Amino acid sequence: MTHRPLQGSPRQQDSRSWWTVTSAAMTCLIPSCALNMMGIKGKAIQQAWREKVALCMIILTLCVFTGFLTFGIRTILCPPDNTNSMSRFNQSVTTYPRPLMYFPAHSVFLSDDWRGSDITSLFAPRIDACIYYTSMPYNCTITSLRDPRVTISPTSCPPATLLNQLPAKYRLYFEWNDIKYGDADPHQLLVFNGVVINATEYYSNQRGRFFENSPLAKSKLESSTGRDATKSFYRTQGLLQAVTCLQQQFIVGYVDKDTIGCFTSSILVIASIGIIGLVITIRFIMAFIFHWFTSHALTQPRRRKGPLFTSRFTSAKAYPVQRNDSMEESINKAVEDNDFYVFLFVTCYSESYDGIRGTLDSLAGTDYDDTKKLLMVVCDGIIQGEGNDKSTPDIVLSMLERDPNMSVDHMSYIAIADGDRQHNMAQAHGGYYVYNGHRVPMMVVIKTGTPKERLGRKPGNRGKRDSQLLLMNFLSRALLDDRMTPLDYDMFWKIQQLVGVSPDRFEGILMVDADTVVNHDSLSKLVNAMQNDVDIVGLCGETRIANKRQSWVTMIQVFEYYISHHLGKGFESVFGGVTCLPGCFCMYRIKAPKGEFGHFVPLLVNPDIVDEYSENVTDTLHKKNLLLLGEDRFLTTLILRNFPKRKMVFLPQAICHTTVPDTFRVLLSQRRRWINSTIHNLMELILVKDLCGIFCFSMQFVIALELLASVLLPAAVLILLTLIILAIAFGQTDPLTLGMLAAMFGLPGVLILITTRKVIYLMYMLVYLLAMPIWNMVLPVYAFVNFDNFSWGETRKVEGGDSGHGHDHSEGKGDGFDSSQIVLKKWAEWEGTRAGNISPITP
Repeated sequence: MTHRPLQGSPRQQDSRSWWTVTSAAMTCLIPSCALNMMGIKGKAIQQAWREKVALCMIILTLCVFTGFLTFGIRTILCPPDNTNSMSRFNQSVTTYPRPLMYFPAHSVFLSDDWRGSDITSLFAPRIDACIYYTSMPYNCTITSLRDPRVTISPTSCPPATLLNQLPAKYRLYFEWNDIKYGDADPHQLLVFNGVVINATEYYSNQRGRFFENSPLAKSKLESSTGRDATKSFYRTQGLLQAVTCLQQQFIVGYVDKDTIGCFTSSILVIASIGIIGLVITIRFIMAFIFHWFTSHALTQPRRRKGPLFTSRFTSAKAYPVQRNDSMEESINKAVEDNDFYVFLFVTCYSESYDGIRGTLDSLAGTDYDDTKKLLMVVCDGIIQGEGNDKSTPDIVLSMLERDPNMSVDHMSYIAIADGDRQHNMAQAHGGYYVYNGHRVPMMVVIKTGTPKERLGRKPGNRGKRDSQLLLMNFLSRALLDDRMTPLDYDMFWKIQQLVGVSPDRFEGILMVDADTVVNHDSLSKLVNAMQNDVDIVGLCGETRIANKRQSWVTMIQVFEYYISHHLGKGFESVFGGVTCLPGCFCMYRIKAPKGEFGHFVPLLVNPDIVDEYSENVTDTLHKKNLLLLGEDRFLTTLILRNFPKRKMVFLPQAICHTTVPDTFRVLLSQRRRWINSTIHNLMELILVKDLCGIFCFSMQFVIALELLASVLLPAAVLILLTLIILAIAFGQTDPLTLGMLAAMFGLPGVLILITTRKVIYLMYMLVYLLAMPIWNMVLPVYAFVNFDNFSWGETRKVEGGDSGHGHDHSEGKGDGFDSSQIVLKKWAEWEGTRAGNISPITP
C-alpha cells in the first residue's frame, strides 16, 4: 500500500511582503554591512532588527503626535491674541496709545496726568436712537484717575468721531463670569448682540432714567441684568428701539469669544476626552452587567438537549481494562445522556515536583465526574529544571499509576520545526492518577526526539505550541478520519481503553499550565457554560495570584490581574470576543453539534486553524512574535478570525491560582513577551471585519482602541505627569481631564467593591497606582526596544543555564526533512495492523 508523501520543504515566498519593503525603506540609511559591524549578522536577524526599528519609529511618532494633540495643537490653532480682558481695563470699549492728545477746538489737552484713565465720558455719544426717550444735555466733564483734583470741562463736548484719527490698540472684552457675577467694575452689565451694556450708569441718574414712562422696557432692563438679553429685546419693535438707545449711550465692551481656531481645538479636546470617558464608562457598566447577570446564568447546571454524538470507530481488538460496577454504569449513562467528555491538558517543561503535583491534584480533585475527564500531560522534551533532582518526565511518571497492559515505545510524529527537526518521536504512557479518592484516567506523552537527537541536550524539545498541536492534530485526524501518525494511533487506542469511549467523543479541552492550581468547582462551571450555550467556542476563568505577598513585585501584579479579568475580559465577554484566553487556564470546544442527525462542526481542531497554527516558517518579526512568544493569544486570534460569530467568554466563577514572577528581572522578561505578542495579535484582529457590532459599538473599534492604548502607554504617563506639574506649579487645571482621570482611577475601585467586596483589593489598587510608571513606562519601553528578542528569558530556566532560548525551531539541522520516515495510515489500516491482518506497525 502506498501513501501520499508529506511536503518536506517549507513554503518559499516569491516576493517580499509590503511590510518587509516598508521596514527596509524606513531603515535604508543603515546598510547591511553596518549591521554586520554591529554584530547583527544573518539575513533573518537583520530583517527582524529592521522591523523592530520601523515599529519603534512608528510608535515614537504616535507618542509625539499624542503629545502634540494634548499640548501643541491649542497653541497653534489658538495662539495668545492682543485683546485685553477686564482684568486690566474696566469700562473702555477701545484702548489707544498715549501720545499727547490735543483737541484745540474744544480746549482739551490730555497730559501725563491722564495716563490709564477712562476718558469715555469726554466724548458725546450719538443720541439719534434715544430721541423717543430723552433730550437731556450731555455733561462731558471727566476726572483724572491719577489725581482727582484734575478735571476737564470742555466748552463743547468733542464728538466720538475724532477718535477715528488715532490708531486703535485694543478692543476690550468681558468674560461671561464678569457679566454674570459682576466680578468686574462696572456692575449690572447685560449683553445684546455680543455688546456689553453698562446698566449701572443708567441707574446712577447721571443721564437720567429715561425708561420710567415705558414700563415694558423698564421691566425687561431690570430682569436682563447679568445675562444675554438679545432674545428678550427682540420681542417687540419698542423693546428693540429701547435697547438700541442703551447700546448707543452705555456700551462698555464686547463679549469675549473664541476664534475658529480656539473653538476647533476645544472641540478636538472635548471629543477625545468624551470618547475616552464614554469608553471607560461603558466598559465599567457592561463588565458589571456581565458579572452579576450573564455569567451566573451560564454556570447553572442543565441537562443538554442537543443531538447525540456517535463514534465511527469500533475497535477490532479489545484490551482488558479493570473497571468497577460504578464505572460501567457511568460509562453506559454517558452514552445514553451524551455527557461532555473533557481533556485536562497540561504542558510541562522545567517545572518543579511541587508545582506539577499541585496542578494534577487540583485537576483530579475537581467535582466533575472522573469517568468523563482524561488527564493528558505532555512533557516538552527530556528536560531537567533548575533545582530539580530529576528530569521533568521522570517527575511526571512518578505520579502515574501505570496500566501494565499498555506497552510503551518511541513513536514518530510530525513536529513544528524546520528541516530534519520536523521528525520527532514520543512515548505515550497510559494509566491512572490517584488522589484523595479520585482515580482519573491519565496519559503522559513524553517527547523524546529521534535516536540521533537523544545524544544531545534537550532531546525532543519543540516548544509549547508543538505540544498543543500534538493533541490538536491527533483530534483533527480522529474526527475527520484522516491519516494518522504512529503516535496518533498509539494514543488513540490507549485513550479508548482508559476512558471506554473513542477520542472523537471528547468535546472540550481544558488547558492548564503546570504551575496552576484549579478550584474544585471550576471545571464543572466551565462545562456548564459550554452546555448552556453551544455558540461558545472558548472560555477562561479568573486567574488569581497564589504568592500575593511574596515581594513588592508580586504585590503590584495583584490588581493588574484582577482588573484585566473583571474589567477587560468582562467587557469583551459582552461582545463574545475575549481577545486572549490565557494558556494557564482556559477551555476550548473541540466540536459543535450541527443539525439533528449527529453531525458536527470541528472548531478548535478545524483544519484551517490547525494548518495556520502549525506554521513552521517564521521568517518575519511579526510571525515570530505571534508564534514563538504569544502562542496562546495567537490561538485565540485564529479562532476569532475563523469563527467571528461564535463566542469567546470570561467566566469569573471559575477560579484558578498561579504563581507569578517574584523578582523584577523575571517580570521584565515575562511582560516583554506578553506586550509584544499582544501588539502583534491585535494587529491581526483589527483586520477581522466580521466581529460583533458596528462602528464605535463594535469589537473591532474596541480592539483598535486597545492597540492604540498599548503603544501609547509611555506617552500617557508623560502627559499625566505634565498635567500634574502644571496643576501644582501654575494652577492650570482642566475639569474635563480631571474628571476623566477620576473616572479612570475611581471606577475600578467601585468595581472591586461590587464584584469581590474585598476591601483589601483597594490596598492593592493603591500599590498598583504607585507602580504605574513601571507598568506604563518601564515595561512597554523595554518591550518595544526588544521587539526582536524571541527568547523566554528568565521565565523558564533549565539545568545547565539555558534560559529558554530554544523555542525558535525554524532553523533546521543537518539534511532536510525526509517524509518517508513517518508512516501515515487511516485508523482502519492501523487497526488492521494491530489485529495482525497487515504488516507490523512501523514506529
